[in-house]
Amino acid sequence: MKTLDVSVVTPSGPVLEGSFDMVVCKAETGEIGILPGHIPLVAPLQISAVRLKNGNETKKLTVNGGFMEVQPDKVTILAQSAEKATEIDVQRAKEAKERAERRLQAKQDTVDKTRAELALKRAMNRLNVGN
Repeated sequence: MKTLDVSVVTPSGPVLEGSFDMVVCKAETGEIGILPGHIPLVAPLQISAVRLKNGNETKKLTVNGGFMEVQPDKVTILAQSAEKATEIDVQRAKEAKERAERRLQAKQDTVDKTRAELALKRAMNRLNVGN
């Protein structure tokens, strides 16, 4: 059976390299599944989980934005940051979520709401993948 060579790369270096049957990402336009032989494509990614499937096994990792480049036999994800599910510090993610929620509930004009919303999305993504 054909597989896809998948590379997930951040500015810090490679996070994951491997061959998978299917890749599922959340692009800006919605969720997209990639199988071997897919047409070439470049898509911006949301803060979300990436699911990598091999038979009945599924690996998950977080990506915090970035781009996905698809070729018929290769998928490259260039992300601002990415973490494997096994590397996520769940307690730290819970604390980040609570901090972001407190900032969003604050009635102060000095709070950057957009930044707090993004921090909340990142924390929720890490918690969803890490659990």
